[in-house]
Amino acid sequence: MGTAFTELIEASPIIAAVKDEEGLKACLETDVDVVFILYGDVCSIHDIVARVREAGKLAMVHIDLILGLSGKDASLDYLKNIVRADGVITTKHNLIAHAREIGLYTVLRYFLLDSMALLSIEKQQKSGALPDVIEILPGIVAPRVIRTIVRKSRTPVICGGLIQNREDVMHALDSGAAAISTTSRDVWLM
Repeated sequence: MGTAFTELIEASPIIAAVKDEEGLKACLETDVDVVFILYGDVCSIHDIVARVREAGKLAMVHIDLILGLSGKDASLDYLKNIVRADGVITTKHNLIAHAREIGLYTVLRYFLLDSMALLSIEKQQKSGALPDVIEILPGIVAPRVIRTIVRKSRTPVICGGLIQNREDVMHALDSGAAAISTTSRDVWLM
């Protein structure tokens, strides 16, 4: 797959997504290797990332969800140089090139609402600024849709959102997803 991040998720395809302090504490006690941080603000994100990294896990910050950060290069620089995040998750295409340039791993999220979302994925794949992986939500989308995206994508695909059990995980992975992300603690322990 290429980068250390993509190799890690290929080897350990369950990603813990945390949206609050309780979820963070729980995921730090699991064997998951990658944590998607979906909460916090400019004052707390440094501590959250430090705790994830101290637990020996990769800290991926969803920049769009961190209060006080903007969709600007300076926010990426802050996450890299001050917070020491390993990577970023975003829905904003314009952040990918700079994030990669400064050495952050990148996840570009897509919400599959209609056929226009599929076209957006195809268009992005033809651009020069490819993320390390793309994440499609909801992750329980029909297996044929996952297979179509995987086939057309030049980057690995993660499925996230609404994945609650082993069957959901297996459908995504069997359809070609490299990994899944979920807030479900039961899935983290699989």
